[in-house]
Amino acid sequence: MKIKYKGADIFFTTHGNGKGNPLVLLHGFLEDSEIWKGIVEELKNERQVICIDLPGHGKSEGFSEVHTMAEMANVVRKVLENIEFEKISIAGHSMGGYVSLEFYNKFPIIVKSLVLINSTPVDDSVEKRENRDRSVSLVAKNKIAYVKVAISNLFSEGSKKKFYAEIENLKNRALQMQTKNIQAALQGMKIRTNHKSLLKEASIQKIIIGGKQDPILEFKELKIISKECNTRFFAMENGHNSYIEDPDNLRKNTHFID
Repeated sequence: MKIKYKGADIFFTTHGNGKGNPLVLLHGFLEDSEIWKGIVEELKNERQVICIDLPGHGKSEGFSEVHTMAEMANVVRKVLENIEFEKISIAGHSMGGYVSLEFYNKFPIIVKSLVLINSTPVDDSVEKRENRDRSVSLVAKNKIAYVKVAISNLFSEGSKKKFYAEIENLKNRALQMQTKNIQAALQGMKIRTNHKSLLKEASIQKIIIGGKQDPILEFKELKIISKECNTRFFAMENGHNSYIEDPDNLRKNTHFID
């Protein structure tokens, strides 16, 4: 299904109609809603599951030079105008977690549960912001090389071999993105708000899922943040892309939502 947001087509799918609160799933940077296929199959008999291609990703079009997390949250809210609900649960992988937090910040009254999957409530460090700027330039010079390296860097050497086919499929889908939309997401992540205090003060169910071998988010640091924010913490055995590297445990953990 599609909606229009600021003139852009935004693609989403809905699955199931169980009694539980609808669950919104948001993918990460250079990903799309296809990453949730396994979880959709696991949960669609229990509840409605809504998967959204965020702006500039998958089948959704871009609409700005900078896709901020707040603007992406507005897109999610626009999609939900097509869904009947009292409250929703929302879970996001990596960048999708940033959007989920921003969604809760903007629309707290309708959120029952918030889940960060390989994601963090803190903003970019100065070093990471500089890396984002370099990435914007690299994408302009050679999108293909940037996408392949950026995705490969999310995986350990062992995972690169074990999940070669899945990683290549992810790269091929990401290569369909327009350069300007990759840059818009990078710019949006760079300027995102630190929502650690927001998460700490939230009186809803809140969960962080972290990977022990995540090359992007330091596991011990994420565990400390989780404790400081009073969230439930689930540890995954592998790295950043748990939907590929540890799908069975990720599916099991989604049953704890609500």
